[in-house]
Amino acid sequence: MSDDRLDEFFAAQEQRAYLRAKIATRGLHADSLDIVQDAMLGFVNKRYECKPREQWASLFQRIVQNKIMDWHRRQKVRNGLLLFRTEDQPDPVDSHADPRPDSEQATRTDQANQALIRALEQLPPRQQQVFLLRAWEELDTRETAAAMDISEGSVKTHYARALHRLREKLGEHWP
Repeated sequence: MSDDRLDEFFAAQEQRAYLRAKIATRGLHADSLDIVQDAMLGFVNKRYECKPREQWASLFQRIVQNKIMDWHRRQKVRNGLLLFRTEDQPDPVDSHADPRPDSEQATRTDQANQALIRALEQLPPRQQQVFLLRAWEELDTRETAAAMDISEGSVKTHYARALHRLREKLGEHWP
């Protein structure tokens, strides 16, 4: 097994997996990085690289999904035990100015993207992850069901509900 093929695969997957994790954790940078790193380690530890390459994306998405659900479970326990929670430090990337030239279109696009991310963060975890797998990762219903370990009917239901809620929340930003 060539390490280059695995490195290439992870390079292609890591940014989208990070974005999914960041949305699922409501912007917690360190937790998002931990989720993606744990997913990559899980992929390697289970020796999934020995599986056919066309299965890698689905297997990796399943691991990312499981790590996100584990994070949500831990948060429920922590939030039940803690009386208060301090805010994490702001993401240093968010505090830097956008290097692109100021334009009305770029501003509208940025506003629409931020509105979408805020709306996604407000979705229940399953709706959120189904939407991200179907719309952003472009997995079909069967692949999404396998990645999340739910039925295809549940994928369709969660996706339809997510679309409905996103349309309600995004209003003028929705295409």
